[in-house]
Amino acid sequence: MRAGNFKYIYGPVPSWRLGSSLGIDPVSGEGKICTFDCVYCQLGKTKIFSDERKVFIPVAEIMEEINLLPPLQIDYITFSGAGEPTLAKNLGRMIKAVKKTKKTKIAVITNSSLIDREDLVDDLLLADFVLAKFDAASSDIFKTINRPMDTIKFDVIIQALKKFRGIYKGKLALQIMFIEENKKYAREIARIAKEINPDEVQINTPLRLCGVKPLSKIELSAVRDCFEGLNSISVYEAKKKNVESISNKNTLKRRGKI
Repeated sequence: MRAGNFKYIYGPVPSWRLGSSLGIDPVSGEGKICTFDCVYCQLGKTKIFSDERKVFIPVAEIMEEINLLPPLQIDYITFSGAGEPTLAKNLGRMIKAVKKTKKTKIAVITNSSLIDREDLVDDLLLADFVLAKFDAASSDIFKTINRPMDTIKFDVIIQALKKFRGIYKGKLALQIMFIEENKKYAREIARIAKEINPDEVQINTPLRLCGVKPLSKIELSAVRDCFEGLNSISVYEAKKKNVESISNKNTLKRRGKI
């Protein structure tokens, strides 16, 4: 198997949040599977809605690709990809297996939709860095922007994030995507963020091709001002590393990385 033909591993990619990040997609399939259908998603519309955690890819298949990797200089091995990675029921076993082989730190990027579930919390506690989505200050805006399944409730997510913060020993970031629909609620979002008390707030706007226009630098700067007192970084101000990918262009495009 050549590196460019890996099925589940992609990158490394330059990440303004993670430096040099090698991705692992634990839910690869025929199309995007998620609990949300966010208006700004660069992967397009959700093809399969599900809130059921199950095994999509055996740990052994992930490790087969990990063991074939050439030497790489990376900051994080990141569980992300074409859908919501925490839907993988064997996520914790994957993290443990990768840690036995690689000394690189492990990150998980999640939309936070399942973070109230104890089995998922146990998995996330194994990661060094959890990047949790949080785009709204009310259920109505949550439904407008993230378009969740009916089983996913805004208030449950917020309470679960607060609870997770209380027990998680790694680095927790809130990743917030600002668009026209939620920019006027920045102060309310910042208030909730302070209650969650993350290590970092990542203030984003959709710069990759999608169905929503990004906010301007001036608009996003005004949004960031609302987060005074929190450790915040902005997509417009963060610097990206020069990273050489082992994946081909089609693989990166399928994962929404270009």
